[in-house]
Formats: sequence, structure tokens, C-alpha cells
Amino acid sequence: MTDWKDNLIKIAPYVAGEQPDKSDFIKLNANENPYPPSPMVTEAIKSFDGESLKRYPNADALPLMKAIAEDLGVDHKNVFVGNGSDDVLAQSFRAFFNSDKPVIFPDITYSFYPVWCEMYRIPYKTIPVDESFNINAADYGIKNGGVVIANPNAPTSIGRGLDFMREILDRNQGSVVISDEAYVDFGGCTALPLLKEYENLLVVRTFSKSRSMAGSRIGFAVGGETLISALRAAKDSYNSYPLDSVAIAAGCASIADREYFTRTLSKVMATRDRLTAALRDMGFVVPDSSTNFVFAHHDRFRAEDIYKYLVTKDIYVRYFRKPERINDHLRITVGTDEQTDMLINSLREYIR
Repeated sequence: MTDWKDNLIKIAPYVAGEQPDKSDFIKLNANENPYPPSPMVTEAIKSFDGESLKRYPNADALPLMKAIAEDLGVDHKNVFVGNGSDDVLAQSFRAFFNSDKPVIFPDITYSFYPVWCEMYRIPYKTIPVDESFNINAADYGIKNGGVVIANPNAPTSIGRGLDFMREILDRNQGSVVISDEAYVDFGGCTALPLLKEYENLLVVRTFSKSRSMAGSRIGFAVGGETLISALRAAKDSYNSYPLDSVAIAAGCASIADREYFTRTLSKVMATRDRLTAALRDMGFVVPDSSTNFVFAHHDRFRAEDIYKYLVTKDIYVRYFRKPERINDHLRITVGTDEQTDMLINSLREYIR
């Protein structure tokens, strides 16, 4: 007799950074922005008419869609909004990757990609990054059912330029190419200018990092009308109302405060560069980062030991417990200047 347990899903889920059950600690393991969202976001939430929640939100988050489109200089018909970039990416995998050819992406990248492939039974193949953790466009000329490139890449923090993405697209004109740009606002190079040339390109972004709105779960995609239509069809077959009314209002408020957005980005990037210099001075190997985190390795000290020592100081960074190429590396989110000073001082104590 068949056991009902045999029909349960069997996949290895995505594992997030450790979330301690306490409040008095320095959390540098989730790539969250250390600064609050724009005061205009707070005001939009405070002044929101709660009575309006009795009605469904706009199905396509049209007000936010139009605000994003105006901010990026595109038509709103070329924008798709979802519950964080994870939701947008998951819907993209469902909508675009339906052939028997494997979807390809780097072996060291956002670890949710293989989870979605397993979930939707999409064949996939990983392409090794080089010894310096760079993604080489020349490696992406093989037959495939789609390409996913995080640029800048996570967890390596390395960003590549427009010529790199153009080469990827030129080698894959018969496949959908997704440029996952969750961290691009921190100094990366966006593929948005290439949308006019390549109908098979989709750019995916999030409000979680640069706009300090991880708790609101807002993500979006920009692409040609054919891709956006397919995304909407996938969304409507699953959840017709992906974004709630409060999130839509808060997202519009964030877009409106351009000055706060750019000022906060500058603060994070300045602290990141100071942290990078301090780590290198202590003997860490740290690639130039185009994100709000750094990727660090030390030749004399094990990453796991450093991680455990920092925990004793109530400082949590990301250590990857994997028998892979990154198992002796730490991913460290850029915090406030005060948090960064405490991290640097603790690392100096450990090395001494």
C-alpha cells in the first residue's frame, strides 16, 4: 500500500543566515540595510487608511509599477511587481524555463536558484566560477534552457560590467537571460540599457537591500512586454494579488524620496570601503565589493573559528557550512559605523 508520506515534496530548502532568538546583538549575516527606510515610508504607513484593507489591493500594484517605471525611465508595461525579488524570480522560473534543456548559472551564486529548479522540476547545470570567483561569459555558450546571472554576484560580492552582460546575451539569443540585480545600487552595473537591444533579457531587483525595506517584501522585474506578459500569466495562475496595499503605499513613498535613497547608499558604500581596507590590513583576502557586504578569507585562520569567536562577542556574520569552495570564507554585511568599529576591534583582538 502506498504511504501518503511518499507523495510529500523532497527537496533541500534554502537556508538563511542564523537568526538568534534575542535582540541585543549585531546582525551582519542577512545583508540587510543598517539604516531605516525613508521617513516618507514611515509617514505613508502611519497615515494609511486601515479601513481600505477590507478591499483587495490593485492586482498589478499599478501605482507602484508606475512609480518604478518613472524612476527608471521605462514604460510601466515593462514592469512587473511581486513579493520581494525571490517571488519575482520564482515566478520567472515558472514562466520561462519550460524546456528539457538545463538552465545554467554559476556554481557559486545565490543558493535559491537550484531550490526553485528542484521545486519546479527544471533541469539545471552549474558553471564553475574561476579561482578568483569571477563568472566568465565565455563559459555560457553551451546549449541551455535559460541563463541566470546574479550581478553583482552573491556571496562573492563581485560585480561585472555591461560588456560582460552583453557577451552573455550574445551567446544566448535563443534563451531567456535573467540579470539578478539585488545589490546593483551599491556600485554595480545594471543591464537596464541592454533591454532596448535584447527582448530575451529580464532585469530583477528588490527593495530589501538598498531601500531598507526587507520587511515589506517588494521586488520587481523590468523587461520586454512578451516576458512581462508571461510573468503576469504565471502570477495570475498562482496568486492574483501578490502585493498588499500597505506595501504598495510604502514602496511609492520610498521611490519618491530620491535624496534619502542616494544619501543612505553613499553611507553604506563608504563604510564598506573602510571595512574592506581594515580587513585587508589584518591579512584578510577581500575582493572589491559592489554590494552591501564583503566576502573575506584569511590564510592563517579558519573561517569557522573566526565565526565562533565573533558569536561570543554577539556579532553574527555568515559562515557557509558547506564542503565546497567557499567553506573557509565569511560573508559580512556592512553595518553602521558603530557596528563596523565593534566588528573590526573584535577581529583585531582575535588575530592578536
